[in-house]
Amino acid sequence: MLKPRNLLDRAEPHVVPRLFKLPPAVLRGLAGKPMVRDGQTLETEAQVLLRLQRAAGRAALGFTPAHRPGVDRDGALVGGKQPIGAIRNLAVDGAEGLLAARLYVPRALVSGGGGDPLLVFFHGGGFVTGSLDSHDAPCRVIAERAGVRVLSVDYRLAPEHPFPAAPQDCLAAYRWVVTHADELGADPARLAVGGDSAGGNLAAVTAIAAAREGLPLAFQMLVYPVTHHGARTPSREMFAEGFYLTGAAVAEATERYLGQQDPDQPEASPLLVSDLPDGLAPAYVCTAGFDPLRDEGEAYARLLQDAGVDVTLQRFPGHIHSFFNTVGVGRAPRAAVDQIAEVLGRRLAEPADG
Repeated sequence: MLKPRNLLDRAEPHVVPRLFKLPPAVLRGLAGKPMVRDGQTLETEAQVLLRLQRAAGRAALGFTPAHRPGVDRDGALVGGKQPIGAIRNLAVDGAEGLLAARLYVPRALVSGGGGDPLLVFFHGGGFVTGSLDSHDAPCRVIAERAGVRVLSVDYRLAPEHPFPAAPQDCLAAYRWVVTHADELGADPARLAVGGDSAGGNLAAVTAIAAAREGLPLAFQMLVYPVTHHGARTPSREMFAEGFYLTGAAVAEATERYLGQQDPDQPEASPLLVSDLPDGLAPAYVCTAGFDPLRDEGEAYARLLQDAGVDVTLQRFPGHIHSFFNTVGVGRAPRAAVDQIAEVLGRRLAEPADG
């Protein structure tokens, strides 16, 4: 006889997508009383998803190597089956060897001659979990909706490879992309870096390093980025419990990533960079209203703006951390990711438009 846990795992892929196709009024009833915090109302679909996660015993993220298979499984569950024109698995340079990577080509660009915009993407997962597979669905959506090529890079993870392995890998991979743009079908003048959560941190750090090295970079897409590992902000306190990414999980990820290293060093916490370089790429920074990382992400946008960087800051007030992955269930998360993709596509089209 199957254990209840296995029954639940088998049922989820069939039940969850159908559940979120129910009429909004029905979902509202399933969610319960609307939840309001800090003048924001939690999205109904997010509230339902949180209830489902609690029922399944996965009410909070965890950041250990043992959590990696579950992160990949959950990414596939909430990501769904998303269309894409073509995919190519390849290897790119890392700091100490080759890294797995996956190139996504949208349908509109498959038969073209190359010279297309390209996003180099770094996945989230607290620097400990996450993979090409956990973020396969949002990469497909971003590529198709933005009309850009997306290269997702599988950097080394902690605790086996603590800081600074991940940012060193990401910078090495970006250098490789610059020198191999032609074989990727990319326009060197329309390259971007981006990522969510930990990946947003790595994208921000890579953008700073690229500016210092004089590497071409047209844009940075930072989705609820970690910007200060030692932050003590109102959002970290207000949303420390009950919204999937908990304060305890943030602390766990930081400990596994940094160990006994200083959390305030700017190479790990870009919010603390005191000498942002000239020529830093324009940035889009988005945050989620019910996310412990909200305030530090918005503070980083202000830091960039004060330094003269062209910055667009957008808060999705009713969303929780990890909405970026939830492109296959519900309406609200997908609408938010579509908006992110539209900004990326518009900004990377601008150099070509003159």
